[in-house]
Amino acid sequence: MRSALCALGAAAALVLLPAGHARAEGQEPDRDFTIEDSRVTESSGLAASRAHPGIYWTHNDQDAPLIYGIDSRTGKTVATLTMQGVGTPRDMEAIAVGPDGDIYVGDIGDNLDGSWDHVWIYRFPEPKVLKDQKVAARQYVVKYADGARNAEALMVHSKTGRVYIASKNEDGGGLYEGPERLSSSGTNTFRRVGEVPWVTDGAFSPDGGHLVLRGYLMAREYAWKDGRLGDGGTSIGAPFQGQAESVTYTTDGSAFMLGSEGQKSRVVRLERQDAGRSSQKPGSSPDTPGAPQSPQSPSADGEKGNVTVGFLVLAGAFVVVFGIKRLLRRD
Repeated sequence: MRSALCALGAAAALVLLPAGHARAEGQEPDRDFTIEDSRVTESSGLAASRAHPGIYWTHNDQDAPLIYGIDSRTGKTVATLTMQGVGTPRDMEAIAVGPDGDIYVGDIGDNLDGSWDHVWIYRFPEPKVLKDQKVAARQYVVKYADGARNAEALMVHSKTGRVYIASKNEDGGGLYEGPERLSSSGTNTFRRVGEVPWVTDGAFSPDGGHLVLRGYLMAREYAWKDGRLGDGGTSIGAPFQGQAESVTYTTDGSAFMLGSEGQKSRVVRLERQDAGRSSQKPGSSPDTPGAPQSPQSPSADGEKGNVTVGFLVLAGAFVVVFGIKRLLRRD
């Protein structure tokens, strides 16, 4: 029975591997890689380093103030940063690198959907040297103008440095804009400026002209215009990754890097297609609850395919587990 379970597990793992996106392992940066560090079991955010080409910062979905620098050439950890001066984090969910060269960490999760009346953002300069070290971080208190909520996506605009948060809600969340400059001495109130799908992470393009948002079963890129979502978004054709938790751009803006939770989790490079950007009006996104679908859109079809595969894999796994349990009971 153990051998059967191992075989089934291996088959399930093969099914869950993203098809058509994988690239061969090698020494080039910004490619597919596996996070080899056994300490990273719940990679919940991803940000491309500005100071060190090919390095990606990530962290666990946990309460330890640790940030890991992963080399995309090898998947190895080349720096472990321990934040100091921020107290004990509650639920770190997101990370971004701003135009000022600072790393921003979003301690913004709230699994009870509004049990905490405030959350935190941490900020510190990106280290010039890659090594295990302690970093002094500033802590910012954050509240939402319309009340507490759960969130997993924090984005720093690539040109203005303004911080945005996307709340997480299966019926659709909100995009929140922070003050022009964060204050470490008072409360930073974030105000709702747009509507978004169910979001687990997001990032601004290096030129600041686009915003990518992803959820468990979707990933869409939006035009960014005058500090707001400029269109209804276009599917980027992201592969199914199980618990899809992270997304960022490569520093040259030529591709997306998409990650998920789990030990030895895979980060997948997805080439960015600039042609055929959607001209949909804001609010007309197929991912918006109740919005009309566009059956002739290739990107929409790709996203539907990913959703279908995801549900089929999950359903298949349930059937297999249920069947094995029945066999064990018979024995």
